[in-house]
Amino acid sequence: MENKKINNVVLVHGAFADASGFKALYWELIRKGFNVSVVQNPLTSLEDDVLATHVELDRLNGLAILAGHSWGGAVITEAGNHPNVAGLVYIAAFQPDNGESALQWLQTVPPAPENGVLPPDDKGIVYYSKEKYHAGFCADVDADEAKFMYASQGAFYAKGFVTPITNAAWRHKPAFAVIATKDKSIDPEIQRNMYKRSNTQATEVEGSHAVYMAKPKEVANVIAFAAEAAG
Repeated sequence: MENKKINNVVLVHGAFADASGFKALYWELIRKGFNVSVVQNPLTSLEDDVLATHVELDRLNGLAILAGHSWGGAVITEAGNHPNVAGLVYIAAFQPDNGESALQWLQTVPPAPENGVLPPDDKGIVYYSKEKYHAGFCADVDADEAKFMYASQGAFYAKGFVTPITNAAWRHKPAFAVIATKDKSIDPEIQRNMYKRSNTQATEVEGSHAVYMAKPKEVANVIAFAAEAAG
């Protein structure tokens, strides 16, 4: 059976950021000839983010690589069961199994001092600390960019963090990953442990949690490799 070329990439952002952070990665992928869609997650629940991702996948003509950053990894783990998804790419992202939540994995290693994830507020929303945002989330982007990212972070409802996965797509679709070796939000050891457990083909890239912004070429290369391998 002849392999089919995968021309579509769908990008899914995580908590404490929005879709605008994918701009550099978007252009790297466009230059490689991909058709790129970027999901704007509502961040109100796992189910709502999966639905937003499915809306983008429904619009595609042909198969796609579905790539998620951080919390977006939990989203693609569930949303990746969509028939238009040929493969998954986890970018410094959570990769829970059936019955597991993102929070369970986050708690397996003590947080770095730079980690600025705050407790839920009275509305059940989790934000990232302004004081720690640059060092903890995106240490390798410039300070002005970090200020904009902080200001534009989504309102992430904590219930998403504790919602278990019901059907982990990586169990039956090829999975690839970028491990951010200087990540202060999801410890690199957590990333290695998740991806080793699932036999995900992982590439280590020197970068912060926002590795997709600081090293867009390297992340685009992993996505392009995934498209070739899953085609």
